Amino acid sequence: MPYLEETYEAVVVGAGHAGCEAALACARLGLETILFTVSVDSIALMPCNPNIGGSSKGHLVRELDALGGEMGKVIDQTFIQSKMLNESKGPAVHSLRAQADKQAYSRRMRNVLENTEHLTIRQAEVSELMVENGQIQGVKTVSGAVYHAKAVILCTGTYLKARCIYGEVSNPTGPNGLQAADHLTDSLKANGIEMFRFKTGTPARVDRRSIDFSKMEEQRGDERIVPFSFSTDPESIQKEQVSCWLTYTNEDTHRIIRENLDRSPLFSGVIEGTGPRYCPSIEDKVVKFPDKSRHQIFVEPEGLYTNEMYLAGMSSSLPEDVQYAMYRTVPGLEHVKIVRNAYAIEYDCINSLQLKSTLEFKKIRGLFAGGQFNGSSGYEEAAVQGFMAGVNAAMEILGREPVILDRSQAYIGVLIDDLVTKENHEPYRMMTSRAEYRLLLRQDNADLRLRKIGHEIGLVSDEDYERLLVKIRQIEEEIDRLKGTTIGATESVQKFLEAENSTLLKSGTTLAELVRRPELSYEKLAPLDAQRPSLPADVREQVNIEIKYEGYIKRQMQQVAQFKKLEGRRLPEHFDYSSVKSLRREAVQKLNQIQPETVGQASRISGVSPADISVLLVHLEQLKAERRG
Repeated sequence: MPYLEETYEAVVVGAGHAGCEAALACARLGLETILFTVSVDSIALMPCNPNIGGSSKGHLVRELDALGGEMGKVIDQTFIQSKMLNESKGPAVHSLRAQADKQAYSRRMRNVLENTEHLTIRQAEVSELMVENGQIQGVKTVSGAVYHAKAVILCTGTYLKARCIYGEVSNPTGPNGLQAADHLTDSLKANGIEMFRFKTGTPARVDRRSIDFSKMEEQRGDERIVPFSFSTDPESIQKEQVSCWLTYTNEDTHRIIRENLDRSPLFSGVIEGTGPRYCPSIEDKVVKFPDKSRHQIFVEPEGLYTNEMYLAGMSSSLPEDVQYAMYRTVPGLEHVKIVRNAYAIEYDCINSLQLKSTLEFKKIRGLFAGGQFNGSSGYEEAAVQGFMAGVNAAMEILGREPVILDRSQAYIGVLIDDLVTKENHEPYRMMTSRAEYRLLLRQDNADLRLRKIGHEIGLVSDEDYERLLVKIRQIEEEIDRLKGTTIGATESVQKFLEAENSTLLKSGTTLAELVRRPELSYEKLAPLDAQRPSLPADVREQVNIEIKYEGYIKRQMQQVAQFKKLEGRRLPEHFDYSSVKSLRREAVQKLNQIQPETVGQASRISGVSPADISVLLVHLEQLKAERRG
């Protein structure tokens, strides 16, 4: 029987946030790439919250942009509100967050994909992997069509054997009622890939006209909007913004939830998948935090041309009559009308310990994975994994060195290292607390850290890279000028310091020393600095941070130097750790299972102790001595 047969260099399965970045990376690096999706209308869909960024996630988007990804550019063009979070805290935890117009975001990303050279979009369900002798050969679709390829990147999101559940209703669909992908799991298992069953959830969407906003607190965007993308001109995105709103649950809400827990599929055993600890449903919160009398609910618009509002903080899988009852206890929602019910979604994903740091499967060469398929949660986490999987698939095809970011270079490095090193029995979510070197890995300096790597990969233009070099030069020259500029204890200086509640000078000092004072800043010192050059806002920000936190930054860089020593010690591939004497049994088991690439990675495996690492280091020295001998 004849069937369709085509050949590409790279196949990407799934067109969510991971699949879009993977496909763009491959195609932009010159590979003939085909992107499969169960629905072309769902490209870059936001099935859950209508925003990009947030605490730690904003860092990921900034890093992705610095490397040459697309998400930051698209949200800059389609946001309806923008806010820098945690501004009252230190710069390490500042995080940009933008409310998206969901439809505009999806349309814009689709437009970028459709107009990218070397990229073909195909609506079809991939049902089977073609593998020979541990090497990927391509994929088959449900129609029997065969697509040969040198690399395949799986970015299936929450679609594999998906089912959406609320109360006693269980629909075998993907998010938003879209078609699930029911066939690929069997092929993955047949190829020896270990699968998990995870769960996530989403709140109801409600009709704006049925909300009383007078009972809620208005949440406005920033007066001065900061773009996500380093390529976006800040002046081009200053615009009128849409408000979000804050309200709270109360004891009545919690009582209704407690009285109906027996009807919750989450607690009755109907839902088998493991849900995210850090993004729990409202019934989960009520059970786990019984002492809390209220929980925050953010009411967020889904776009400019819809009345649908998203109730962030109130995801649920309770029956629809209970959803109505509990939502209507919340101030401002007394007469609310639901447009789409809240639901939980169960789906198949992989045990990510089966992946290398390149996001390639250890057992199948040329097969890569990214996004929620890897057991993570969140659009931003998905996008950066898709990008790194796409880049590394391209590097392998092009015969170039893989691109691996370590924990001292990027939040992306922390995320991927956690996924491939640590056991994750629930959807993984990025948090600032996971990054050991977060003072160095700020969202404001992502371009300074990663733009050069993006340029070397070939995804950052010469023009953008040249702009970075100018920025670096401006920062360095201005810091040197401030350190070399002395001001005396003149009457005008003393008056200025007194007005700023800052200690008066006893003798001359440098402008840099004044910037270091907690109550002062580079911006505040402008009246004392007649020779100050006119510099862009992002350069001024870096000058202030670099001077203010110089001591802390130096200390953290020393810690990174120690970290790099262990990270630079490579371990042999496919090594049998039972041959290493004095390693504890648990360590042998974990090391054999994960096959870490470096001593540093081995040290982060749960069940491997510092003593085990010492034994490993001794063993490596013995191997080196034997080779020399």
